[in-house]
Amino acid sequence: MGISEFDDVSSHLLEPEESLDSEQTGIDLDEGYSPPESPRELGAWGLTEREARMHESLTRRLAREVPDTTDRWDGDGIGDSVDSDGEPIDNQVGDARAGRLLAFEIDPTDSTSDYRAYDVGIDGGAASAEESAMHIVADDDWRIL
Repeated sequence: MGISEFDDVSSHLLEPEESLDSEQTGIDLDEGYSPPESPRELGAWGLTEREARMHESLTRRLAREVPDTTDRWDGDGIGDSVDSDGEPIDNQVGDARAGRLLAFEIDPTDSTSDYRAYDVGIDGGAASAEESAMHIVADDDWRIL
């Protein structure tokens, strides 16, 4: 494999004061922002002239209250759902997320060589759905028979 002009990511980055910092990768990269579809204030009390003249009732105020979720015990979050098929992470899936993948050299004598790839790190942009679905499974955990 040859070296591409785009392999050196740091030479193509903006200066730190001109870009956003990524807490996960530690590399300065441009990140996108997705605004909400509608302002949250549109459903709030007191926007119309009539509501501004009236007082909001206590029952209506209490109905808008959001309960604290930190007081509830939700389990460990893995496999707690009663309508699931079990634990979403097992020895066939893995829990370490992969970055960009490059294919292994295909060995004609090894039938499993086309199922393997090298992890070359997290890409600078947002991951596609296909990239997000890829996880690393250690050879000790799972062997293809």
